Order: sequence, then structure tokens, then C-alpha cells
Amino acid sequence: MIAKARRRKGWPQRDLAAMLDKSESWVSQVERDVIPVNSLETLRHICDVLDVPLPELLGAAPPPGQPPVSAHRRSASTRVVRNLGSEEGDDPVRRRELLAAAAVVFASSSVSVTPAQASTLAPLEDLLLYGTACVPEGGDVSSAGVAAAVKESRRNFRAARYDTLAKSLPGQIAQARALRPAEASATAVADLYNIAARLCIKLGEDGLVAITADRALNSARSGGDALTIAEAHRMVSSAWRRQGHLVRATDIAVKAAQDVQADRSACEAARLAAGSSLLATAAYTAAKTGDRQTAHALIREAAETAKAGRPTSDARTDAGLQQVLLHQLSVHYLLGDAGQAIDLARTIDPTALPTAERQGRFFIDVARCFDQWGKPEQCYRALLAAEHAAPQEVRRGAVKDLAGGLLRHDRSLPGVRAFAGRAGIPIN
Repeated sequence: MIAKARRRKGWPQRDLAAMLDKSESWVSQVERDVIPVNSLETLRHICDVLDVPLPELLGAAPPPGQPPVSAHRRSASTRVVRNLGSEEGDDPVRRRELLAAAAVVFASSSVSVTPAQASTLAPLEDLLLYGTACVPEGGDVSSAGVAAAVKESRRNFRAARYDTLAKSLPGQIAQARALRPAEASATAVADLYNIAARLCIKLGEDGLVAITADRALNSARSGGDALTIAEAHRMVSSAWRRQGHLVRATDIAVKAAQDVQADRSACEAARLAAGSSLLATAAYTAAKTGDRQTAHALIREAAETAKAGRPTSDARTDAGLQQVLLHQLSVHYLLGDAGQAIDLARTIDPTALPTAERQGRFFIDVARCFDQWGKPEQCYRALLAAEHAAPQEVRRGAVKDLAGGLLRHDRSLPGVRAFAGRAGIPIN
């Protein structure tokens, strides 16, 4: 509500910060709900500066011409500590905390999952909770057959075929588990659980993210493949971030980047590529805390590492300089620097992005930046481009939120109601 009131006045964050005698970083973190404002005196000061009544600022009354907005809070750290000591993801106590948090999220009735998403994830959920999955008929339980199954899952994810992936993953995991000896199957099982974690992130199912990430890391350690372990740590970091433990999430990704770059069991180019992906993830998380200095330092390090590395044909995740640039775009957005984000986006050729999933994500991030900048028409065009590149990407929560905001401009944005319906918003 503060951000919207500020944009109605046409002020950048630095102007509001000056009026409040605060830093620009403080305003950015408040607007992203990283720093809670619990002081009534401060809230009244903000209302006076922005010329809005206190009930509107708290979400109890709608701003002019807008529907009511429910206030929400999320717990988050407000600073990043570069703790490069013991790996927190390796601590059994930390693991129990993560899974306990996952259980709360997974069981909570307030988790927003559309019926379509719930149906899509049902087979994977049954596998995770009850172990109910069988090797698919005709499934080849050999090293070559399991390797082919892993490659197929990666192709489906990169092509943004999330429905197909959700249906096939449980059987493929069962197929990989059936490979003998068990040690030979561990890395393939971990690769599939890593892909499952990424799928759950896409569909906004945070409880399943935590569970799949934990299983991926345990299987990866059993398999001993450095690149798979690195990707599993990246998923664990994402799980911690989505639970609101931002400092811990950043530390896990940074430490994992150091570990994989120091490991000599894989070729140097692949290790550097994996490290750059981890550093970019850490930069994204640092940006969510509003730590501008750390976020920019990490994204620069990720770019330098990406230039020296080269992802292999069977890379566990998308890597390389283009991938880092996409994370840098997100970093600018999270820090409230929409103008810088759009300037960066103009230097990226979306047709050169290697997968439909990356193209869809790029256009969605551009849409978020235009929304932050107060430009609904450009936001809508970017969302349509995302849908064209990867139709199933528009079912993400971020797109649903953007589409809901665009409905206020129904008369000036032809087709926006139909788009909102495709994004999962019930339209009367």
C-alpha cells in the first residue's frame, strides 16, 4: 500500500525516503514487507507524507478506485551475514527445523493452491508422503534407461511442460530407485528430486519444496556426484528462503558455491557453471533482505564465475552468463530499482534464451518491473509474451497477482479479463 501510494504521487523511493528522513534502502525494504513497521507514530508520519488515511495504508480501506487489499506479513531477516563456517544445511537440527516448517506450511489451510495445481501435484504428493509410485510399464531399469528418464524430465521442465512433468516424475523416481546396485541409483534419484523441487517452486507449493529438496540432498550425498550435490544445496537454499530464513538461505548457497568450485571430481568448466548458479541464487536471496551491497557483490561474482565456466550438455540446472543476467534482473526488481531492471532487460535477447522456461521467466520478471514502475500496459504486454513463450508459466502465483492488479484497467487493456481467467483468477 505504501508503494502504491508513493507511485500515485509519482515519487521515486529516494524522494519518499528524504521526506521521512529515512534511507532509500529502508523504504525499499518496507515496501517489500521485509521490515515491518510496528510503530503507530511512524505509520502516521508515512500517512501524512503520502496524504492517505491510516485505514487505507493498513489495507482496511481501498485506495481510490481500487478494491480492498488484504494486509499480510512474512517473517524475514533484515540483513545478510556472510557466515562461511559450518554448512547449516548439513546440521541435523537445521534439517529438522526445515522439515518442521514444511509440515506447517503443507498442512496449513491458508496455503493458496488452485484446484488445478492440487490435481497436478497429487501423484508427486502421494509419492512423497506415502511412497505410492510404481515403475511405469515398459520402464527400462538399467543405467541407460534411468539416464534417459532423467534427461526426459529435464527436457519437460525446460520446455515448461509442467503438467506432463508432474505426471511422469513419480514413476521415473520409482524407476531410478529400482536400479541396482542402490549406490548407482542415488545420483539419478537426486537429480529427479531436484527437478521435482523446481517444479514445486513453479507451482508455489512450499511444503513440497522443502520435502523434495531434503530428499534430493540426502540422495545426492549417497551418490557423491559434486554437481548433483551442488544443485541439491541450491534447492535447499530455495526451500529455506521460501520459509523466510533469508540469512541461512544465502549462507547455504554461498558455501555450496565454494565447495563445488573446490571439488576436483568434476571438470572445472562444469564446476564453475554450477558455482555461478549458486552465487546468483544467493544474490537473489540477499536482495530479498534489502541488502543492496551484498546482493550486487554476489551477482558480480556470479557473472565473473559464469564467464570462466561452461555448462555441460547434461548440466543439472541452467547456467551461464544469460542465467546470471536473469537473476540480476530479479535483484534490481527486489531492490526497488525497476528502471535499472528495464534497462538491463533491453540488453537481453529473449529469443536467445535457451529454453521456454527461461523465456517465460524473463517476460514475467519484466512484467513485474513494469508493474513496480506503474506501467500497466507494458506489464500486460510482457505477460502476454510470457504466455506465448511458455503457456503453463502463467499459472504461477506472481502472474496471478499481476493479473489481479491489471483487472482495474479492464477497459484500457483489451483481453485482460480473459487472460486473468487463464492465470487462474475466477471471473464472474
